[in-house]
Amino acid sequence: MDERRRHENGAADAAAQSGEPIADTGVGDRAEVRNTREHEECRRQLEDARRELQDKQDRLLRALAEADNVRRRAQREREDYLKYANESLVRDLVPVLDNLDRALGAARAAGNAANVVEGVELIQRELLKVLERAGVTRYSAVGERFDPTRHEAISRVVSVEQPPGTVVHEIGPGYLLNGRVVRAALVAVAAAPDEDSA
Repeated sequence: MDERRRHENGAADAAAQSGEPIADTGVGDRAEVRNTREHEECRRQLEDARRELQDKQDRLLRALAEADNVRRRAQREREDYLKYANESLVRDLVPVLDNLDRALGAARAAGNAANVVEGVELIQRELLKVLERAGVTRYSAVGERFDPTRHEAISRVVSVEQPPGTVVHEIGPGYLLNGRVVRAALVAVAAAPDEDSA
């Protein structure tokens, strides 16, 4: 093998010195073919990578659009929920209003105060039932120790019978919604006689 290479190299040197064209040994053609194949392989890999990138970009854009649609749908549902959250409560209150209209109509026609009181009491009971179904409870504060989280003092009343700070009179009852104070009871609180003069 070495001898053959030496022979080819010697022939090439002799041809170069004599000015004759060098005979093609095929080495350059093989390198060119190899370079062309490598070039084609690189081009094919580049095209595959471009297609894959385009596919991933398309999938990403579709996923982003879907996420945006889900966000908008959730926002619409949340707005609708807030808008109509009290719908069942309103449905329950409408008959109460109807009964109040009937009681007022009957009072105007009859002019009998006892019937009006009876009708209004009936409506009050019906309304309290509706509110109870919605989680609203009414509480009274009379006789309890004043609690600023559950009572709102409207006035002070001098009292020798009740200890100072005791609720002696209720102007308006308190209301809880599922245990949370919606409206504190409006109350009058006992004060000692000497406190009032101070």
